[in-house]
Amino acid sequence: MQRRFNTTAVMAGVILLSACASQDPVYRAFYDEAGSVANTGNFGNSVNNNIAYMTGEKQYTYELASRFAAEVLTTVNFAFNSAELDAGARDTLREQARWIQQFPEVRFRVYGHTDAVGSDSYNKALGLRRANAVVAYLSQLGISPRRLEAMVSYGETQPLIVSEGRERRNRRTVTEVLGFVSSHPTVMDGKYAEIVYRGYVDSAASETTLTGLEGSDFETEK
Repeated sequence: MQRRFNTTAVMAGVILLSACASQDPVYRAFYDEAGSVANTGNFGNSVNNNIAYMTGEKQYTYELASRFAAEVLTTVNFAFNSAELDAGARDTLREQARWIQQFPEVRFRVYGHTDAVGSDSYNKALGLRRANAVVAYLSQLGISPRRLEAMVSYGETQPLIVSEGRERRNRRTVTEVLGFVSSHPTVMDGKYAEIVYRGYVDSAASETTLTGLEGSDFETEK
């Protein structure tokens, strides 16, 4: 009887530890099946993730994201408790827009962040407002809203500088490559490498020329 009790207790402990470990992101990164991390609850996500790996789309997305981060300032900063774009932020976003316009097959996501001052809920909302402000400005510069997403805000949870006080470097948005426009002819032909390695022309376009391109993405993506 004692032996049966001990066996049952050991089995219960193993199950409990396994359940806890399965919630550990480090554990999940090493032991979960391929594609499971991408599945956020929508049916078919893990299958789509595996297909993206097999076709090479995932790797090309990473390569293009690395190129974007290397060639363009991806971060803009904000004043305390503000989602207003200052002159420096607008200059950076004009640079981003020039780069983005060279790649009409690519989608982008803007993440909003805050410093640690304020409640979690307020900071998440503020971070999202900042991301939306960036998306709105890029749209004014001629980037199709269909290629921009401001759905995620990290609030104060991913600081660049660990601080409980006001820290401008933490009050930021980050623009990143999200993936490819699935309906674009080049993508449908699987020419991901051609997109990634396309020459980016860093022209000295004036603001007037840049804003004059408004709507060009819509024409390209039809």
